Amino acid sequence: MNLNFHSTKDYEYEQRLQLPRKQTQSNPISAQKRAKTGIDAVRNTQYDMRDMFKNISIIGDGAMATALSMLLSEKGDSSASPGMTVKMWGYDREQLKEIEQAGENKKFLPGYKIPASVVFEADDQRIMADADLIVSAVPCQFMRSVWVRLKNYTPKDVPIVSVAKGIENDTLLRPTQILTDVLGKDVKCTILSGPTISDELARKLPATACVACENKELAKDVQYTFNAPWLRIYTNTDIVGVELAGAMKNIIAIAAGIIDGMGLGDNAKAALLSRGLAEITRLGTACGARSQTFAGLTGLGDLVTTCISPKGRNRSFGERVGKGQTVDEAQRATESVIEGISTCKSVIALARRYNVEMPITQAVYEVLFENKPVHRAIKDLMKRRLKSE
Repeated sequence: MNLNFHSTKDYEYEQRLQLPRKQTQSNPISAQKRAKTGIDAVRNTQYDMRDMFKNISIIGDGAMATALSMLLSEKGDSSASPGMTVKMWGYDREQLKEIEQAGENKKFLPGYKIPASVVFEADDQRIMADADLIVSAVPCQFMRSVWVRLKNYTPKDVPIVSVAKGIENDTLLRPTQILTDVLGKDVKCTILSGPTISDELARKLPATACVACENKELAKDVQYTFNAPWLRIYTNTDIVGVELAGAMKNIIAIAAGIIDGMGLGDNAKAALLSRGLAEITRLGTACGARSQTFAGLTGLGDLVTTCISPKGRNRSFGERVGKGQTVDEAQRATESVIEGISTCKSVIALARRYNVEMPITQAVYEVLFENKPVHRAIKDLMKRRLKSE
């Protein structure tokens, strides 16, 4: 297994993706014309790195936390963002120590060397020291306990970027709402979401993601911080839509895996994605999100990736169920958190609250929690009353 973070092929590919450098030769356009056309403004937008954060603390030691630590630390080691410091914290001190000693996250992201510049810090107070940006990479259902533990050490004015995708059981709160509930209403929250399989980020395959935040300037600062030659970052102000899309797509991904496991074909998969997106959008807009969000990267984009990738945890779990494993057996087959299982409970509760019809989500819920056979769940979906699209 190749543990080199930089293979020759990776390096050549990265070089092809590098942004063009500033021209050193004199520019024939006059200063007056440059001011009028806004050329300098465009260049500043593309190249100015002054707004990037320099001291980043990542809370969590899973696959996404590891992939982001690799991306950010490499930027810190390059001329793009000299002096950037990246620290990683884990709930389990011993597990974090194993990752540090191996230089690799063998449990959640095996096969990829973590740069030596990443600092592993298990101390709750020291992980927050000097941080000017915090990344919350803790699974949604564990966020509250982690942030209650870290609350007294968390700086009040430091922005937090959430990469969790889910909805908390019982409270039905989204990740940024959990942060606000625990840390106070003045916490500065942003979301980083989109079609970003951790394994592909680690391999530097081209990807896109979106930063969602009501504060456009903060969103831009986070955008510049995470943007890389192989990861293009967009911004969005629809926090509700971005978080709900990221949560609900995992339920549809479980259904996609069931289809794969049963060998039901591409027509069934296409129907699932399109009708799944329709019900995701229905609930999202009922909760106050913009419908356009669900047609973008964090909606359709993330849904497609999650439903087709062999690396997707939720799809893979569903595939095992489709092949005949029980829900418990399919869960025990991986050490990773299957977010779609717990999220399914929350989405059903939200759908009831807003009186939104979600037949696919309901079918997945019945398979997961009511022991309904998958073949009967599919048969019942196909027999539903005929209607217009």
